[in-house]
Amino acid sequence: MAFGSLLGIVFVFGRKLISGSSIKKAMIFSGILWLVIFMLPLIKYPANPPTVGDPETIEYRQLLYISFIFISGISALVLSILYNKMTTKSPTIKISIVSGIYAGIMIVSFIAMPSNPDEITAPMDLVNGFRLASMFTMTTFWIVLGITFGILWEKLKPYDKTQLKTA
Repeated sequence: MAFGSLLGIVFVFGRKLISGSSIKKAMIFSGILWLVIFMLPLIKYPANPPTVGDPETIEYRQLLYISFIFISGISALVLSILYNKMTTKSPTIKISIVSGIYAGIMIVSFIAMPSNPDEITAPMDLVNGFRLASMFTMTTFWIVLGITFGILWEKLKPYDKTQLKTA
């Protein structure tokens, strides 16, 4: 529910920046959210099956993961605000600048944030299978969320005041 709400908020504030159907816009925003709050943190702190890692470090590992999501998400939010405030008319230049800054922030974060403190002692076939399944599941989730949100937005047209009925 939280991810759906997040997509809804991003969509409402950003829908006028992208041309095309609501489904296309929802898929683009869903893809951006997938990258920012799932894929980049997954690269830095890959998912591990339950019971892999020292139970004493679980809170520390969760803190690292959440911190990385926070850095990635807040950076994307601040840069989207910067994008809207940029005075240049060319969207290509604006996207290039904002993407470059975001990439720089994430590279510094990858280097500065500590690595996972636990050594993996489980068989790597098990660990890699779990990671692939996690990635497939979350990617499918974001695709379905984007398509569903776009279809519902298109059908319900919440922005169209003529659709509202007065009692």
